[in-house]
Amino acid sequence: METELEKDEKLTESRARTKELQREFSERGDSLGWFEALYKESSGNNEKIPWADLEPNHYFRTWAESTGLKGNGRRALVVGCGLGDDAKYLHDLGFRVTGFDISPTAIEWAKRLHADVDIQFEVADLFNPPAEWTRTGFDLVLEIYTIQPLPLEMRPQVIDSIAKFVGENGRLVVVTRGREDDEVPDEVPWPVSRRDLGRLEESGLLQTDFVIMPPLREDEPERFVIEYVRRT
Repeated sequence: METELEKDEKLTESRARTKELQREFSERGDSLGWFEALYKESSGNNEKIPWADLEPNHYFRTWAESTGLKGNGRRALVVGCGLGDDAKYLHDLGFRVTGFDISPTAIEWAKRLHADVDIQFEVADLFNPPAEWTRTGFDLVLEIYTIQPLPLEMRPQVIDSIAKFVGENGRLVVVTRGREDDEVPDEVPWPVSRRDLGRLEESGLLQTDFVIMPPLREDEPERFVIEYVRRT
């Protein structure tokens, strides 16, 4: 059985490679291409992808359990769904789920992993999604770690794009590494501040919950789990 030390070493290695790829593509002027490159390079080994745990995000699941989240047939969208573990969790809670990612390799992988589950997995660009997704919106939008890895100068555009998915009376849940407003992030993934998140309220959403959770690893920042509802 693999030891915790061995797991930590693999995670450290995968994070280092992820940052290397991100830098390589950024230097080419391509802020998004490294996602597909990372999934393709992994050759089906999820341990080479730092966030691909093959289980729901710990912080979101903790929040969902504490609030008694239930789908009751409502429509949910998972932004940057990766291998689909959070989408599967929402499905199990009773949501009708759509998950999308910019990486075709990730989406094909998610479809294989969850072939026996009725989840709609789509290749899509956050900045140019299917028109119907923003026209009708969703009852629940879940964003976990999608804001963080994108360049800081794109952050307002990223946040605005996510907000557009939230339908009338719909809700948005954001899970992110957090930082103070006056703290300057220095490397990927760039944590998100309360000031950054304030843009969601400028986009017509009202913050209804803000939970700070201690990290699972001592060398990492706290996690923010925030819920918003579309203003009526």
